Amino acid sequence: MRLYYHDDLAKIYHGDAFEYLSKVKDHTIDLIVTDPPYFLSNGGFSNSGGKMVSVNKGKWDEAKGVNVEFFYDNLIREFKRILKKDGSFWIFGNMHNIYLLGYLIQKHDLKILNNITWQKSNPAPNLSCRMFTHSTETILWGKNRSGKQTFNYALMKAENDNRQMKDVWTTSNTSKGEKRFGKHPTQKPLAIIERIIKASSVPGMTVLDPFIGSGTTAVACKKYDCKVIGVDSELEYLRIAKKRIIDYQNEKVGKIQ
Repeated sequence: MRLYYHDDLAKIYHGDAFEYLSKVKDHTIDLIVTDPPYFLSNGGFSNSGGKMVSVNKGKWDEAKGVNVEFFYDNLIREFKRILKKDGSFWIFGNMHNIYLLGYLIQKHDLKILNNITWQKSNPAPNLSCRMFTHSTETILWGKNRSGKQTFNYALMKAENDNRQMKDVWTTSNTSKGEKRFGKHPTQKPLAIIERIIKASSVPGMTVLDPFIGSGTTAVACKKYDCKVIGVDSELEYLRIAKKRIIDYQNEKVGKIQ
């Protein structure tokens, strides 16, 4: 575990997420925003730009030799330990892992506040033509059961034409512009992460992303004056993250509905 990059708001570490989490003191983190491995790199194929491509993302996403339930169980247990009483967490998933994550969150007596459906306006077509096209991912927002989470209700309402914001958010897939320093295979749109940060934090809060990848969480936190701690095991992605963090003011944000 080593500190890879830091500035006035961001600290980015190269190393194992669980090794870092084990060193975090109890009840010290305001907000967790993370997109953990889905463990879907199984040798199959998908569609990208009309071409058949491998679904393999890298060894970090391979389920071989990994007890997936044990992995997620440890992750949620650590979330509960390190969150402040009024802290909250956001975790991404899809149909393959979200039900397991939801079960484990409740197993550890944490409360799910929202089940956000991220609808992709330009999903990849289904190659098998034997089922509906997968066009959504899920983001679970949770908290300590007895805590009172930060929620900037008035801001979210104002950004939605003065109507209550719903739990279905629509964007395109991550644009090429957001990958100008390099590609991450599971990079989420900045518009999604920005909305999460704006909705559930205030300036000065400490945000943790133990699987920070190419740094989208850090970019959003820098834009809204939150302290951010990120961890990733892949130097290739941390190099991208560093460039994005340094150049965060020039990040282009796509449309979100």
